[in-house]
Amino acid sequence: MPPDRTGTVGLFATCLMNAMRPNIGFAAARLLEDAGWRVEVPREQTCCGQPAYNGGDEDAARALARRTIAQFEAFDALVAPSGSCLATLKHDYPRLLRDDPLWAGRAQALADKSWELLTFLHERVGPEHIRSRFPHRVTYHDSCSGLRQLGIREAPRALLARVEGLQLVEAEEREVCCGFGGTFSVKYPTLSERLAENKVQRLLATRAEVVLGGDLGCLLHLAGRLSRICAPVRVYHTVEVLAGLADGPGIGQA
Repeated sequence: MPPDRTGTVGLFATCLMNAMRPNIGFAAARLLEDAGWRVEVPREQTCCGQPAYNGGDEDAARALARRTIAQFEAFDALVAPSGSCLATLKHDYPRLLRDDPLWAGRAQALADKSWELLTFLHERVGPEHIRSRFPHRVTYHDSCSGLRQLGIREAPRALLARVEGLQLVEAEEREVCCGFGGTFSVKYPTLSERLAENKVQRLLATRAEVVLGGDLGCLLHLAGRLSRICAPVRVYHTVEVLAGLADGPGIGQA
């Protein structure tokens, strides 16, 4: 699809972004508006329902799905800075509401115009709008939801290639889970910690100064592990670097 620079985007402010890293939302808005899109953030939006769905409470997940659909269906596109939330919107909403005659079509219509942020920037905005500078050695973490459910692999790397001074170094076993997995890290903390340690050691082996990614849950998980071992590595959401807003403390830092 050729770059399209008209229309209004509804920015889905994920729970983690809203509570832990609003800078991601500011970065997203800056890039989208600089490219000519109008950005709106519905004030009454809530959780996408993924925790409830993963925990088996499908009634709660359906209620949150209907609320999200009602909040965002009027926009030309919904954009979310999270592969996990976006996978819920695109894949789980149509399944959850497929037997509801009032909501099944609306769920599919929203799914069809919902985009993960980095993919939207690459395919609908165009990488030529990236004009930031970040003279650091970085490595990129592929989240499971983004990679496996949405097929996000090339878009973040193509965007980062436009950042002046940035050197991207790929880690070994880059597609292996970091151990977060939402409720997985709560149910299986020992296994989650082991996966995080294995991932961190692969990232440190690149000698990168910065770890980037597209899912804040994974990035908080990795930042926490890096902090506990006192590793001098900063962690940012990729969009913060793309927008030139990665000049402050990294994720998980004071």
